[in-house]
Amino acid sequence: MNIGQLINQIVLMFCLMLVGVLINKLKFMHGQTSSDLTNVLLYIVSPCLIINAFEQPYSGSRIKQFLLAVAGVFVLYIIEIIIAKLFFGHLKNQNLRRIAQYGSIYSNAGFMGIPLISALFGSQGVFYAVVSLAAFNIFSWTQGVALFRDNNSGTVEKADWRQVLLNPNIVAIFLGIILFVCSVKIPSIPNQIIKYVGSVNTPLSMIVIGNSLANIKFSREMLNKEIGFTILLRNLIFPIIGIFILKLIGVSGIAFYTTIVMAACPVAGLVVLFTLQVDGDAAPAISLMSLSTILSLITIPVVFALGSIL
Repeated sequence: MNIGQLINQIVLMFCLMLVGVLINKLKFMHGQTSSDLTNVLLYIVSPCLIINAFEQPYSGSRIKQFLLAVAGVFVLYIIEIIIAKLFFGHLKNQNLRRIAQYGSIYSNAGFMGIPLISALFGSQGVFYAVVSLAAFNIFSWTQGVALFRDNNSGTVEKADWRQVLLNPNIVAIFLGIILFVCSVKIPSIPNQIIKYVGSVNTPLSMIVIGNSLANIKFSREMLNKEIGFTILLRNLIFPIIGIFILKLIGVSGIAFYTTIVMAACPVAGLVVLFTLQVDGDAAPAISLMSLSTILSLITIPVVFALGSIL
């Protein structure tokens, strides 16, 4: 796949987001509808897409690249957490400190990454993309949540591992690995149902994102130096670090390009949800998420091109 195909696909996805914007402006989708569709995507559609990606004959070379990608992604997360702590851990504004650290570390792997990979590489790409999705869920619901449970006295609540392990996407990954290793074929009718449900992931995800962006009013106050540097880390610096890590440990082919595209995705929308849950000011989180998403139209192709030439 060349850079032109990637750009075309990203433009297509942003056009689908504009459909979501139009739906919002026509008042065809309200807050509760968007919330319900988000739940459908997270708990039904995405797991079906993941299971479908694993339904293929076992391959030693494929599982080797899968495991190398696992190692690369986990190393990248550790590095991101350390760097984010060094740059933003000293901020006196607790709300901004949480948002900047979480936003720089965690990408929109589920809503933006999986649909993009599915459109670019099909089920073979999703097979490798679940590595990044699993790592996102593990780190986000442990270290990420801990950022918002940390108060000024340094007290942090323990992570609920049941919430992590029982996440439908994690369950789907475990089921998928069993299907792949054992080369199990799902019966025809259930298989078709899984494929049909999974196929709506890309358009529905982009429409939901577009609907959310339509509610944002842009102004100069949205961008301060902390937000700007967070976007630089999330959209460019961390993905470029990921390129070097993956190259160093030997990840190649579709596994390599899938993983760097997932790493280059914009700030995760959960940064807004987590901020609201602790009664924080959501304005910086909304600014960060929206600007990062818009700029990813440029930064994802840049990261992909660098991955091709480095």
